[in-house]
Amino acid sequence: MKPPSTSWREDVAPDEAERFQRYADGLVALQQRRSAKAGAGRALHRHALAALRGELEVLAELPEAVRHGLFATAGKHDAWVRLSNGSMDHQPDRKPDVRGFALKVLGVEGESALGGPAKAQDFTLINHPAFSVAKAADFAELVLALGAGPWSLLKYLVGKHGVFGAIREAKKAGAVFGRPFTGFATEPFYSAVPIACGPYAARVRLRPPAGTPTPGARRDWAADLRARLPVVYTLELQLFVDEATTPIEDASVDWPEGEAPFVAVARLTVPSQASDAAFADAVEKAVFDPWNALLAHRPLGDVMRARKVAYFASQQARGAG
Repeated sequence: MKPPSTSWREDVAPDEAERFQRYADGLVALQQRRSAKAGAGRALHRHALAALRGELEVLAELPEAVRHGLFATAGKHDAWVRLSNGSMDHQPDRKPDVRGFALKVLGVEGESALGGPAKAQDFTLINHPAFSVAKAADFAELVLALGAGPWSLLKYLVGKHGVFGAIREAKKAGAVFGRPFTGFATEPFYSAVPIACGPYAARVRLRPPAGTPTPGARRDWAADLRARLPVVYTLELQLFVDEATTPIEDASVDWPEGEAPFVAVARLTVPSQASDAAFADAVEKAVFDPWNALLAHRPLGDVMRARKVAYFASQQARGAG
């Protein structure tokens, strides 16, 4: 086990602003095509499964290295939760997909990562500890090709990786999307890419209580979770130790827990609650954005910098904010 370090750094490419805007424009065009057919919605994670109220309790007597920003002071905060399937289309829960757990923590105080006072601290989590690709360019190009149809995706993969490389990449993507999912109350969720924690850098994990998957839960993930409420999750941080072990700029690397252990910093309680159409509508119209954050928790790395541009463009396109 290695001690946490403040020696992390970001490597900003000189052409990022232009490239990231190009990716954002492509994603907004994709979003608008989908919205014209299915109604206004997000570019990705379009299919909302549940909107839930929760409470995040920051724990007392935390280690000094994690006692920054939201975690500087013990206390309780109201929270909003949006659960989703990751696809750009609405599709049945039983289909393989990335699952999203977006968390908005309210009542925070401090400077925002975007300037001015912060109104909330958002965490956008998925059920994978790392991305299937290292950089935002690979992710954006893959999504845009996929959005244009299977032939465009095939052309992109062969053009970038060659025939055998395309087969390899398709198998890799299939392993990610085809990974069995057991439910929102039985699987951990990850930021997958880092944020700041004061002078440190960290990844985030939301760990569920121990539980047994429900047979047939994939027919309706939201119903499975609601049947289990109340559920208490543990929010954890995994601190950067060095560039070789815990890289900031490579989103495909799962930081090894043996070298960089997770530290529990808060508890998220999602109580039993009735469905609330007005609240669900408010959550659906709201912004869940890793850059909607305290400056002490500003997003880090290539993928997060690309998200800053892409999320804002998507929000504008659907009239959110």
